Amino acid sequence: MAAMNDDTPAQADLATRIDVTNDLLRRMLAEVAKTPSTHAIFVDAGYLYAAAGRLVAGTEDRRAFDLDAEGIIDALIDKARTIFADSRLLRVYWYDGARRRIHTTEQQSIAELPDVKVRLGNLNANNQQKGVDSLIRSDLESLARHRAISDAALLGGDEDLVSAVEAAQGYGARVHLWGIEAPEGRNQAEPLLWEVDSQRTLDLEFVKPYVSRRTTASYENADQPRPGRDQVRFVGAQIAAHWLGERGTEALVQLLPGYPYLPGSDDQKLLVEAEEMLQYSLRGQADLRRALRDGFWSHLQAQY
Repeated sequence: MAAMNDDTPAQADLATRIDVTNDLLRRMLAEVAKTPSTHAIFVDAGYLYAAAGRLVAGTEDRRAFDLDAEGIIDALIDKARTIFADSRLLRVYWYDGARRRIHTTEQQSIAELPDVKVRLGNLNANNQQKGVDSLIRSDLESLARHRAISDAALLGGDEDLVSAVEAAQGYGARVHLWGIEAPEGRNQAEPLLWEVDSQRTLDLEFVKPYVSRRTTASYENADQPRPGRDQVRFVGAQIAAHWLGERGTEALVQLLPGYPYLPGSDDQKLLVEAEEMLQYSLRGQADLRRALRDGFWSHLQAQY
């Protein structure tokens, strides 16, 4: 009996420490439950240009077509919002190649976009990207390791990305592979398809609004004065007024929660209509594109 009495204080102390530990775990789990899920989009621009060009323009040669990078980035963000409905966007990572890693004019415009981070590898003498896959792996692994993301949407197709997928998954992140429809066969490596947590294909209807052959360009800006931001904002507001007159308040209520992003189809229509009214191409004009959207949204929000 004496031995049992001697053990009682030790048992009580152990029970107290267990209670404290359990309380700490409960509080940690409650904090985790309140933390929103976060996703990021990783775009291998080399794959995007090649696959989209082949699908829409019939060529992978970037010199033969224009890709509306800003428009397709917004469409990807909108697509991710519908897939990861209870998650917030961290940012879009845009991986491309450049001579000596010096941004081109187009890459500078993309880098200025909100929620977009441009990461550059090198271009060799044959215009092939070098170092892009390692950049993707580094970012994926780092973000997953620090619990900065729970889900990664990866738009790419190279087998070398398998190690990036495995690294992110090793830290608990889920990796979702997005691809672009191939006219024939596949444009993504099978080992990559095997490793990811889910797969999704962006079809011709999704991609087509953002790719156009350069021989069919509607506007050339060489001899045209560049419109001011206020002028472009006013055009955006005019288009918004027309949009609201056609769609009505019910469509407005459905659109507003997506602010500041427009669905891809609406964003492309906004761009085309604005270019027609201005007789000026807004492709690659990041500041004017933002002014256009600002004018569009400002008018709609004022009407609600």
